[in-house]
Amino acid sequence: MTTKRSSTVKRKTAETDIQLTLNLDGSGEANVETGIGFLDHLLTTLARHAGFDMQLRCTGDLNVDDHHTAEDCAIVLGEAIDQALGERRGIGRFGWALAPMDETLARAAVDLSGRGLAVVRLALSGQPLGAMKAENIAHVLHSLARAAKVTVHLDVLRGDNNHHRAEAAFKALALALRQAVAPTADDRIPSTKEKLT
Repeated sequence: MTTKRSSTVKRKTAETDIQLTLNLDGSGEANVETGIGFLDHLLTTLARHAGFDMQLRCTGDLNVDDHHTAEDCAIVLGEAIDQALGERRGIGRFGWALAPMDETLARAAVDLSGRGLAVVRLALSGQPLGAMKAENIAHVLHSLARAAKVTVHLDVLRGDNNHHRAEAAFKALALALRQAVAPTADDRIPSTKEKLT
Protein backbone atom coordinates (compact mmCIF):
# COMPACT_ATOMS: atom_id res chain seq x y z
CA MET A 1 0.00 0.00 0.00
CA THR A 2 1.54 3.29 -1.10
CA THR A 3 -1.00 5.66 0.48
CA LYS A 4 0.28 7.47 3.56
CA ARG A 5 -1.90 6.34 6.43
CA SER A 6 -1.63 9.22 8.86
CA SER A 7 -3.87 11.89 10.31
CA THR A 8 -3.96 14.88 12.62
CA VAL A 9 -6.99 15.58 14.79
CA LYS A 10 -7.65 18.58 17.02
CA ARG A 11 -10.47 18.86 19.52
CA LYS A 12 -11.15 21.85 21.73
CA THR A 13 -14.07 22.03 24.13
CA ALA A 14 -14.77 23.78 27.42
CA GLU A 15 -13.29 20.66 29.10
CA THR A 16 -10.27 19.68 27.00
CA ASP A 17 -7.86 20.96 24.37
CA ILE A 18 -6.26 18.10 22.41
CA GLN A 19 -3.98 17.70 19.41
CA LEU A 20 -3.01 14.28 18.11
CA THR A 21 -0.90 13.17 15.15
CA LEU A 22 -0.97 9.50 14.17
CA ASN A 23 0.90 7.34 11.64
CA LEU A 24 -0.39 3.77 11.33
CA ASP A 25 2.78 2.68 9.53
CA GLY A 26 5.23 3.81 12.18
CA SER A 27 7.64 2.07 14.50
CA GLY A 28 5.73 2.43 17.76
CA GLU A 29 7.21 5.77 18.81
CA ALA A 30 4.87 7.72 21.05
CA ASN A 31 5.00 10.97 22.96
CA VAL A 32 1.87 11.24 25.09
CA GLU A 33 1.11 13.99 27.60
CA THR A 34 -2.42 13.96 28.99
CA GLY A 35 -1.75 15.03 32.56
CA ILE A 36 -2.80 11.55 33.74
CA GLY A 37 0.26 9.37 34.16
CA PHE A 38 -1.51 6.02 33.90
CA LEU A 39 -3.42 7.09 30.78
CA ASP A 40 -0.10 8.18 29.23
CA HIS A 41 1.26 4.72 30.05
CA LEU A 42 -1.70 2.87 28.49
CA LEU A 43 -1.76 4.95 25.30
CA THR A 44 2.02 4.71 24.92
CA THR A 45 1.73 0.94 25.36
CA LEU A 46 -0.99 0.81 22.71
CA ALA A 47 1.08 2.78 20.21
CA ARG A 48 4.24 0.77 20.85
CA HIS A 49 2.68 -2.65 20.35
CA ALA A 50 0.42 -1.59 17.47
CA GLY A 51 3.40 -0.09 15.65
CA PHE A 52 1.75 3.34 15.50
CA ASP A 53 3.68 6.59 15.78
CA MET A 54 1.68 9.00 17.92
CA GLN A 55 2.07 12.48 19.31
CA LEU A 56 -0.67 13.45 21.77
CA ARG A 57 -1.01 16.59 23.87
CA CYS A 58 -4.00 17.25 26.08
CA THR A 59 -4.83 20.00 28.52
CA GLY A 60 -7.93 18.99 30.43
CA ASP A 61 -10.02 19.98 33.42
CA LEU A 62 -8.18 17.68 35.82
CA ASN A 63 -9.29 19.98 38.63
CA VAL A 64 -12.69 18.32 38.11
CA ASP A 65 -11.46 14.73 37.64
CA ASP A 66 -9.93 12.46 35.02
CA HIS A 67 -13.12 11.57 33.13
CA HIS A 68 -13.23 14.28 30.46
CA THR A 69 -9.54 14.01 29.64
CA ALA A 70 -9.63 10.21 29.40
CA GLU A 71 -12.79 10.17 27.30
CA ASP A 72 -11.78 12.95 24.92
CA CYS A 73 -8.29 11.54 24.33
CA ALA A 74 -9.92 8.25 23.38
CA ILE A 75 -12.35 9.99 21.04
CA VAL A 76 -9.53 11.89 19.32
CA LEU A 77 -7.41 8.75 18.95
CA GLY A 78 -10.38 6.88 17.51
CA GLU A 79 -11.09 9.67 15.03
CA ALA A 80 -7.42 9.68 14.01
CA ILE A 81 -7.45 5.92 13.40
CA ASP A 82 -10.65 6.21 11.37
CA GLN A 83 -9.24 9.05 9.25
CA ALA A 84 -5.89 7.32 8.70
CA LEU A 85 -7.63 4.16 7.50
CA GLY A 86 -9.52 6.07 4.81
CA GLU A 87 -11.71 3.67 2.80
CA ARG A 88 -10.16 0.73 4.69
CA ARG A 89 -9.04 -0.68 1.38
CA GLY A 90 -6.32 -3.35 1.21
CA ILE A 91 -6.19 -4.18 4.93
CA GLY A 92 -6.56 -7.37 6.93
CA ARG A 93 -9.67 -5.94 8.64
CA PHE A 94 -9.72 -8.57 11.41
CA GLY A 95 -7.19 -9.03 14.18
CA TRP A 96 -6.92 -11.09 17.34
CA ALA A 97 -4.33 -11.62 20.02
CA LEU A 98 -3.51 -13.02 23.42
CA ALA A 99 -1.22 -10.96 25.63
CA PRO A 100 0.28 -12.42 28.80
CA MET A 101 1.75 -10.18 31.47
CA ASP A 102 3.07 -12.08 34.47
CA GLU A 103 0.02 -13.73 36.10
CA THR A 104 -2.39 -11.93 33.75
CA LEU A 105 -3.73 -13.01 30.36
CA ALA A 106 -5.78 -10.76 28.10
CA ARG A 107 -7.60 -11.58 24.85
CA ALA A 108 -8.64 -9.15 22.12
CA ALA A 109 -10.45 -9.48 18.81
CA VAL A 110 -11.17 -6.56 16.49
CA ASP A 111 -13.03 -5.96 13.25
CA LEU A 112 -12.44 -2.70 11.38
CA SER A 113 -16.07 -2.98 10.35
CA GLY A 114 -17.05 0.67 10.24
CA ARG A 115 -19.35 -0.06 13.18
CA GLY A 116 -18.05 1.14 16.53
CA LEU A 117 -18.83 -1.18 19.40
CA ALA A 118 -16.88 -2.52 22.37
CA VAL A 119 -17.56 -5.45 24.65
CA VAL A 120 -15.04 -5.08 27.47
CA ARG A 121 -14.54 -7.30 30.51
CA LEU A 122 -11.54 -6.12 32.54
CA ALA A 123 -12.81 -7.07 36.03
CA LEU A 124 -10.77 -4.32 37.67
CA SER A 125 -11.28 -3.61 41.34
CA GLY A 126 -12.56 -0.14 42.12
CA GLN A 127 -9.17 1.16 43.23
CA PRO A 128 -7.68 3.99 41.10
CA LEU A 129 -4.50 3.37 39.13
CA GLY A 130 -2.45 6.43 39.90
CA ALA A 131 -4.65 9.43 39.13
CA MET A 132 -6.99 7.41 36.89
CA LYS A 133 -10.23 5.89 38.11
CA ALA A 134 -10.48 2.20 37.23
CA GLU A 135 -13.95 2.74 35.71
CA ASN A 136 -12.50 5.16 33.18
CA ILE A 137 -10.20 2.53 31.67
CA ALA A 138 -13.13 0.61 30.22
CA HIS A 139 -14.72 3.93 29.25
CA VAL A 140 -11.60 4.82 27.24
CA LEU A 141 -11.90 1.54 25.34
CA HIS A 142 -15.60 2.08 24.58
CA SER A 143 -15.00 5.67 23.45
CA LEU A 144 -12.04 4.63 21.29
CA ALA A 145 -14.01 1.84 19.57
CA ARG A 146 -16.97 4.11 18.81
CA ALA A 147 -14.86 6.92 17.40
CA ALA A 148 -12.62 4.57 15.37
CA LYS A 149 -15.68 2.70 14.06
CA VAL A 150 -14.12 -0.57 15.18
CA THR A 151 -15.77 -3.58 16.80
CA VAL A 152 -13.71 -4.62 19.83
CA HIS A 153 -14.07 -7.65 22.08
CA LEU A 154 -11.62 -7.47 24.95
CA ASP A 155 -11.43 -9.74 27.99
CA VAL A 156 -8.93 -10.19 30.78
CA LEU A 157 -9.07 -13.94 31.31
CA ARG A 158 -7.09 -14.05 34.56
CA GLY A 159 -4.87 -11.90 36.74
CA ASP A 160 -4.63 -10.51 40.26
CA ASN A 161 -2.99 -7.12 39.75
CA ASN A 162 -5.02 -4.18 38.42
CA HIS A 163 -2.02 -2.61 36.70
CA HIS A 164 -1.25 -5.88 34.94
CA ARG A 165 -4.89 -6.41 33.95
CA ALA A 166 -5.21 -2.95 32.38
CA GLU A 167 -1.82 -3.04 30.66
CA ALA A 168 -2.29 -6.56 29.30
CA ALA A 169 -5.67 -5.50 27.88
CA PHE A 170 -4.11 -2.57 26.01
CA LYS A 171 -1.29 -4.80 24.76
CA ALA A 172 -3.75 -7.38 23.44
CA LEU A 173 -5.78 -4.64 21.76
CA ALA A 174 -2.64 -3.18 20.22
CA LEU A 175 -1.54 -6.51 18.79
CA ALA A 176 -5.01 -7.14 17.35
CA LEU A 177 -5.10 -3.67 15.78
CA ARG A 178 -1.62 -4.18 14.32
CA GLN A 179 -2.88 -7.29 12.55
CA ALA A 180 -6.15 -5.69 11.40
CA VAL A 181 -4.60 -2.54 9.89
CA ALA A 182 -1.79 -4.44 8.16
CA PRO A 183 -1.76 -3.97 4.38
CA THR A 184 -2.56 -6.99 2.23
CA ALA A 185 -1.77 -7.85 -1.38
CA ASP A 186 -5.47 -7.42 -2.20
CA ASP A 187 -6.33 -3.73 -2.71
CA ARG A 188 -10.07 -4.30 -2.46
CA ILE A 189 -12.24 -3.21 0.46
CA PRO A 190 -12.46 -6.39 2.57
CA SER A 191 -16.25 -6.59 2.65
CA THR A 192 -18.98 -8.03 0.43
CA LYS A 193 -20.72 -4.69 0.97
CA GLU A 194 -17.73 -2.99 -0.75
CA LYS A 195 -17.85 -0.40 2.04
CA LEU A 196 -16.44 -0.25 5.59
CA THR A 197 -16.98 3.40 6.44
